[in-house]
Parts: sequence; C-alpha cells; structure tokens
Amino acid sequence: MAPVYTNSNGCPIPGDPFATQRIGKHGPLLLQDFNLIDSLAHFDRERIPERVVHAKGSGAYGVFEVTDDISDICGSAFLDTVGKKTKIFTRFSTVGGESGSADSARDPRGFATKFYTEEGNLDLVYNNTPVFFIRDPSKFPHFIHTQKRNPETHLKDADMFWDYLTTNQESIHQVMILFSDRGTPASYREMNGYSGHTYKWSNKKGEWHYVQVHMISDQGVKTLNNEEAGQLAGSNPDFAQEDLFKNIAAGNNPSWTLYVQTMTQEQAKNAPFSVFDLTKVWPHADYPLRRFGKMTLNENPKNYFAEVEQAAFSPAHTVPFMEPSADPVLQSRLFSYSDTHRHRLGTNYTQIPVNCPVTGAVFNPHMRDGAMNVNGNLGAHPNYMASDKPIEFKQFSLQEEQEVWEGAACPFHWKYTDDDFKQPAALWNVLKRYPNQQEHLAHNVAVHACNARPEIQDRVVEYFSKVSTDLGDRIKKELLELSPRK
Repeated sequence: MAPVYTNSNGCPIPGDPFATQRIGKHGPLLLQDFNLIDSLAHFDRERIPERVVHAKGSGAYGVFEVTDDISDICGSAFLDTVGKKTKIFTRFSTVGGESGSADSARDPRGFATKFYTEEGNLDLVYNNTPVFFIRDPSKFPHFIHTQKRNPETHLKDADMFWDYLTTNQESIHQVMILFSDRGTPASYREMNGYSGHTYKWSNKKGEWHYVQVHMISDQGVKTLNNEEAGQLAGSNPDFAQEDLFKNIAAGNNPSWTLYVQTMTQEQAKNAPFSVFDLTKVWPHADYPLRRFGKMTLNENPKNYFAEVEQAAFSPAHTVPFMEPSADPVLQSRLFSYSDTHRHRLGTNYTQIPVNCPVTGAVFNPHMRDGAMNVNGNLGAHPNYMASDKPIEFKQFSLQEEQEVWEGAACPFHWKYTDDDFKQPAALWNVLKRYPNQQEHLAHNVAVHACNARPEIQDRVVEYFSKVSTDLGDRIKKELLELSPRK
C-alpha cells in the first residue's frame, strides 16, 4: 500500500503534495496554506548546534560480552557473569574539525561507547590515544580554540597551533603520538580505544582500585602516512564513515577486546607520576593488562541524525561500583558533557531513544517538565519527595571509607617539568623498531610547522629537541628544506 502523505498534524495532504494555495492563476501565496508553511518552518529548524568538539562522527550498535571474571575488581551487574551480553552503541569521531571535515585529518579520534545495562546507562567516553594534550581543565577551551579557525581569517592557523603547544609543553607526549602515523588511522575499525583518565572501580566488599581501560582492535591497528591521508581528504573525505557502514552491512563486524589495568592506592603513592596526570601512561610491565570482555559492532543505524547526531555521551553517566577519580580534567568533563547535551538537544536529552536507558521508566520525581518531555512526566505522581521512606533506594558501596580529602580551597596549576619528556623519549625509541616511523614523525611535524612563522618554527625545534636532539635535528633539516630562511 502506498504511503499517505500528511502534514505534521497527521492530516492527509490531498491531491498533488507539491501544490500550493495562491490567489488566481498568478497571484501571491496564501498564509492559510498550512501544508506549505508547516514544511518551510520545519525545514528552517532542521539543524541543531553541532558539537563544539567531536563534530564529525560515525556510529553503530553492537554487543558487549563478558569473557573473564573480574568480580574481585568491579561489582557492576553487567559484569557479574561470564558470557553475559549487554547492548551497546559506539560513536567514533574526529576532535577539532567541523561536521563536514575530512575523516583523514591529523587529529585524535573519539571512541565513545554507551552500555545499556540493567543498572542504567554507562558511557565510556574514550579516545584512540592513551594520553591527552593537557592536564589542567581550565586550559581546555583555549587549547581547542587553537585547533580550530583564526578569528580574523577564519582559516586553520599553524601559528596558533604551534604557539600554544610549544608554550604548554606537557602536551609533548600526545603531540608525539599525533604526529606519528597513529595520528591518521586507516579506519575506525583499525584503531584502539583508551580511557586515558584514571577511574575507580570497587567490588562488592568495598575494596577499590584505580583503573585504566584499553579497547584493543581485533582487526589490528592500521594507519595512513601523511600523503595518503591528504589524498583521501580530497578523493573521499568520508572514507571512514563509508568503511564502517559497508563492513557492518556486509557482516564483517569489527570487534575489540577489553582489558583493564589496576593500581592500588599504595601503588599510586609510590608511582613515579601522578595517577591523575592525563599526559602519562601506565607501563604494562608494572600494571599488566587483564582481559574482561569483548565488544562487537553488528548493526548500522537506520537514521544518522536520530541515532548518531543525537547520541549523547558523558563520563558522568555511570553505574554502581564505577566512579570517577580526582583527575581534574575528568572532573571538569563530568559537568561539561552533560551541559553541552542540554544545550544541543534539550534538557530531556535522555528521553531520545538512542540515549534512553533500558531500565524502564526513569523514576526521578525531582526532574520534571522541560521541553520535549515525552515519557509521561511520571503521570500523577507528586513532583517532590517528602521523605525517603516511600521510595526504595538501592544500596551499594560508593566512596565510604575510601579516599579522604582535607584542606582549604587552593588555586592549582600543573607546571610542566623535565619529567614530562621522559615518556615521549621512550616513545621515540620505540618508534625505531618500526620501519620509517621516526622519519615519518619528523616529516609530519615539519610539513605542518613549515606554515608557521620562523620564530615559532624555532620553538617547535626546541620543543622536540627536549625529547631527542636527533628528532629536533631532523625536524630542523626538513623545515629548512620546506621553508628556507632568507
């Protein structure tokens, strides 16, 4: 049966759906033509604000399966049985570009996964790199501004980019990764995901650990070199979206094996770096990976806007026995992510189907009304709590008798030191094991930094020379070849 076309009110549109009401044969249109006004008014409002970061992305549904018992580490219900499965939705993204930018941009990749658990939605909002550029949350807006467009020229600006990074030198570890070939993944399927931040997991006895999570691609990690990435930006800027969609449609479902690193509070006190430092990795030899699950993406969305563009992730969306640590950047994200969703999607963004928990009706009497409230608004139930007796509260361990914080409210700014160059130096030595990777890193930096002013190029060379004089010399040589000084 052919569909019946209607307006937004459900009224069938008679006859020719493209006909409009006008006076006479050639007269003006009529304001009473609701079908036309309805169509145009909705069209004018189709776009919503794009994400300030992670605007360009792709997503898919799938399943997480517990492969190993880690009940001694975490008491969350979705992990309580080997073989247990939980529905998931994952969104991959670039960070700095607009929604129409190229998938091949040299940029970290977002790797956010929503777990629809029986205890509510758990969002693991990760990246494809294990570290980040900053560790002071107040720097985040400034850093992101320098990765976007010059406010005067509205062009990407190498001066802005390198001026910021060479001034905030704790960024060096992430920049080393970004300007290696890992900065341009060959596909979303062929990259890993990392928590980056430290989190806290507790078991049902109240025992807790600091943790970091790794999602290791079962397809292996594959990358593009600088020239391959540039060519794809022109020939097929949406290649990663196309690759993910076509592979899942063909039944070639990508998967990742999940591991956790753990650290006790005592180990954290004795570690040579702060457990709350987002610019550092945990050495595997000291904190080995422990497998606990596998996630597989096996279903494409039916509608990109409804299910990918409106997907809303936040590290504040968590479940019992999983908590944030005192990592200052993570603490700021707990507010910022949900705040941007309320701005982009509305205060009731969790009622959008892709964001809605599977635990049934959300019983939260202090969250009522607001735009687009469609879940029944708790019907006739009072919109207040008179006491805690009529409502059942589930008991579980949070932070009882765990960390204890004492002291005045103090200003804090994490200054960089020579220690910030130790792990990048180790990474430079690791790259020696792989063909051409040291050469590619120096080349990729020089190709980008050659567009900056000479004095900033000098700072770039000095910045990387603190990692290795060999690396600094290689970059300096290529810069002179690409932009010779007069």
